[in-house]
Amino acid sequence: MNKVYPDAHAALSDIVADGQTVAVGGFGLCGIPEQLILALRDSGVKNLTAVSNNAGVDGWGLGLLLQTRQIRRMISSYVGENKEFERQYLSGELELEFTPQGTLAERMRAGGAGIPGFYTKTGVGTLVAEGKEHKDFDGQTYILERGIVADVALVKAWKADRAGNLVYRKTARNFNPMAATCGKVTVAEVEEIVEIGALDPDEVDTPGIFVQRVVLNATPEKRIEQRTVRAG
Repeated sequence: MNKVYPDAHAALSDIVADGQTVAVGGFGLCGIPEQLILALRDSGVKNLTAVSNNAGVDGWGLGLLLQTRQIRRMISSYVGENKEFERQYLSGELELEFTPQGTLAERMRAGGAGIPGFYTKTGVGTLVAEGKEHKDFDGQTYILERGIVADVALVKAWKADRAGNLVYRKTARNFNPMAATCGKVTVAEVEEIVEIGALDPDEVDTPGIFVQRVVLNATPEKRIEQRTVRAG
């Protein structure tokens, strides 16, 4: 089975629609599917719920979709690098569901594993717990968190074979594995595509059963959020 598409626009053309929930891998600008985000912007779909650790930065990553007002709601754990996000949220134009970082990762993992919900101590006694079911286990209070299943997941990997088996590289293996499993349709942007059988099964991070489409981006930009250099 060959899951490789000619480019990001072709991979998204018939699967994205208004009002969808889209899970996006990456942490800050590390390990984000750059070309897939651009293609999602160019598709013009709107009223999206974006599930991602963060909202990128102004002018890059998911920040591009905030500029075009295509995101209606964010489910995130950190949004501190994006002034447009701040402006839209404070003005009431953007909905936000703050989720602790580990909880967000587990919600995506659970959704991908077919687990509808789980109990965690994280957030008990805070705003995170408001409106959620509380339950005591062994004298400790936990809250119920729901698993996340996205209509579409966009992820970034280092290598893929034509069957969609993925290998991530170093820090880029952050939220990408969880996002890849929680999508009903998952599209992977990769830097190298190899033939089926070229990958050692022991090095595969995300099995191809979770990935429906693959696109090549051999020269990603890999921007840096905050570049700090030493004087002199």
